[in-house]
Amino acid sequence: MNEDPAVPRPVILGIDDLRPLPRATRIARTSREGIQLLQEHHDSFIDELWLDHDLGGDDSIMPVVTVMEEAAFSGRPFHIGTIFVHSANPIGAETVVRALTRWNYQVRRTTA
Repeated sequence: MNEDPAVPRPVILGIDDLRPLPRATRIARTSREGIQLLQEHHDSFIDELWLDHDLGGDDSIMPVVTVMEEAAFSGRPFHIGTIFVHSANPIGAETVVRALTRWNYQVRRTTA
């Protein structure tokens, strides 16, 4: 099956230290890589963003969430269709959902 080059491929980004996220077009494994990935896409539409709370060791998704909150506060939020929070950490996941929902991002808690 040939894909039509005129139809843009969805941009699906994932930030997760372990999961393969097979639908993702790009994956970051640390919060630092996640921030860089988001900054690369700041001026374009992201169809889906998949976030895991715990990223190994002392790393978490919270630095990424802070960047997203600051962008919304400054009037330049990231343009994201849906953010999926798929963490096995229920308290961390709820913290992410609440923080991003407060800034009018469309967020859903789900499993990956």
